[in-house]
Amino acid sequence: MDTHPVVATPPYRPLSPVHLVLVTSAFPLFLGALLADIAYARSYEIQWTNFASWLLVGAMVFAVPALIWALVSLFAPRARTRTRYLYVGLLALTCVLGFLNSLVHAMDAWQKMPQALVWSVLCVVSIGATLWFALGGTLRRVEVLP
Repeated sequence: MDTHPVVATPPYRPLSPVHLVLVTSAFPLFLGALLADIAYARSYEIQWTNFASWLLVGAMVFAVPALIWALVSLFAPRARTRTRYLYVGLLALTCVLGFLNSLVHAMDAWQKMPQALVWSVLCVVSIGATLWFALGGTLRRVEVLP
């Protein structure tokens, strides 16, 4: 009797490497926007808030195509798992929060604090949770059969 575990093929469809590049590229941009908002809250140099606005646009340039790709990938029957639906939901939440954060950053520089900082924190937490599902092994692991 063989006691070694057998590695099975995944019962689901793993994320594409290009899709992972899109999702992981959005994280440092959201984080940079948060750091720029913190710098603006401490110094009130208006250029920091302009920089945060541009970083948010860059983050959305990566997050929205990743969301579209994730939604299209749900058409494959092997991709329809609870984890994948949760991942797509978190990615959609990140895009909505990022869009709302961009609207807050479009306000007057003196009027946008402290809500811009709060929205940026929410965006970073949301994309962090999304990355946990994408990179933390939940959507990429290979299940071991007993």
